[in-house]
Amino acid sequence: MTFDFKKEYKEYYLPKNQPSIINVPKLNYLAVRGKGDPNEENGDYQNTLGLLYGIAYTLKMSYKSDYKINGFFKYVVPPLEGFWWQDGIKGMDYHHKDQLNFISLIRLPNFITKADFDWAVSVATEKKKKDFSRVEFLTYEEGLCVQCLHIGSYDDELATVDLMHKFIAENSYALDITGDRYHHEIYLSDPRKCDAVKLKTVIRHPVKKV
Repeated sequence: MTFDFKKEYKEYYLPKNQPSIINVPKLNYLAVRGKGDPNEENGDYQNTLGLLYGIAYTLKMSYKSDYKINGFFKYVVPPLEGFWWQDGIKGMDYHHKDQLNFISLIRLPNFITKADFDWAVSVATEKKKKDFSRVEFLTYEEGLCVQCLHIGSYDDELATVDLMHKFIAENSYALDITGDRYHHEIYLSDPRKCDAVKLKTVIRHPVKKV
């Protein structure tokens, strides 16, 4: 049976639509960094997603090649994620999306190493005749966070964020967004195939105990 991260790790990918505290361990990701409005047609965000998925699927389908990854098992590519921030702003200013910085992410299975990643970049570059040098192998420990499932348009996330921040204040936590701890979104729906009012997005913010 094909391993599905969303089903096996429900605490990370399928939270309730009420805030909860979670401790996210050190994990490996495919990552691409960039800047700009994610809704801009042919903008940096839209263009870099193809790079990310190009490497993700090269690794997923590696078992059909001569290259064998130690410990490999068949899996569903985990959902797209994103770290977002704006310079000089603690939180998110939804009215100035052109000022957004992002790190787009796809979680990697634990058995995939940096050497496997390097192989995938080499293979994808040769096959697709594209430059994949912006894709990186990122190890990141998110740590203590508050998270909540947001249902609806991305532009309406502020109501869910406010609910999360009220929850942490009532439970002796404080927001801990810093230069290396970010507003985090996990996209459970494909906006190309889903009405905006039905979009499901996990919103996660770093916190600290007070």
